[in-house]
Amino acid sequence: MRILVTGGAGFIGSHLIDRLMVEGHQVICLDNFYTGHKRNILKWLNHPYFDLIRHDITEPIRLEVDQIYHLACPASPVHYQYNPVKTIKTNVMGTLNMLGLAKRVKARFLLASTSEVYGDPEVHPQSEEYRGNVNPIGIRSCYDEGKRVAETLAFDYHRQNDVQIRVARIFNTYGPRMLENDGRVVSNFVVQALRGIPLTVYGDGSQTRSFCYVSDLVEGLMRLMNSDHLGPVNLGNPEEYTILQLAQTVQQMINPDLEIQFKPLPQDDPRRRRPDITRAREWLGWQPTLPLKEGLRETIEDFRARLSNPETSLLEPVAPPVADR
Repeated sequence: MRILVTGGAGFIGSHLIDRLMVEGHQVICLDNFYTGHKRNILKWLNHPYFDLIRHDITEPIRLEVDQIYHLACPASPVHYQYNPVKTIKTNVMGTLNMLGLAKRVKARFLLASTSEVYGDPEVHPQSEEYRGNVNPIGIRSCYDEGKRVAETLAFDYHRQNDVQIRVARIFNTYGPRMLENDGRVVSNFVVQALRGIPLTVYGDGSQTRSFCYVSDLVEGLMRLMNSDHLGPVNLGNPEEYTILQLAQTVQQMINPDLEIQFKPLPQDDPRRRRPDITRAREWLGWQPTLPLKEGLRETIEDFRARLSNPETSLLEPVAPPVADR
């Protein structure tokens, strides 16, 4: 098939492109390189079945494709809060443009939504029926509410224009090619530990997250795209860890002598986050397979290689971490 991946030079998008290319599809990568990086897709640049287009999806584009994986949007707080207006424009106008394209060329459309649509949840674990507890005027709302509107648009295009949609709600994902400076908790801890900096834990570290390795997530996205189910479907790891447990695990794997520092919890930081993946199991036959320590080992080696090479590292001398995600 001819497949479009928006945000294809990013962390998840580039891993998805790897899978699609290996399976023999013709792939178009669309990216404005705000958080994506050409190094992630370098090996495909001269491949006859691969095209790279530098484009911002807030502007329309005309293409002929069979499927659209719509992943384009900064997904870490440090990046989406840097330009919140641009973030919500990407989620609303960008999604409108991609749905319009899907409508015109009769392509199947998969929206990479997020567990952030649940906000700071009052129901645990979170199933797809839960409607969320989101602050519409908070510092995270450009992303949270932006993705909620994107889901609304997808279902409205389906009901009004019969667009084939699929909606995935992605929980915390980690693995090689995460940005070193993206402020998310796994990359924060790994970078701090590799650089000998005390690990920063916000609050008392009792808030929880669930961490899914990127190859498992890509498998879930592809199964959902090629299934008969619209969604939304939670894709994440149902194993729950406190932030302090994660910090201690990274500490033991890299440098057991590192100090752990505690700082105040940021605004609207969710207290608990764990997916109910019953739908994914029953509809897609999907569940994560890679244990956290094994995935962290792969992630640490990737970060170690990049940080040892100044030409491939995006870090400034020391960037302060931000909220856990």
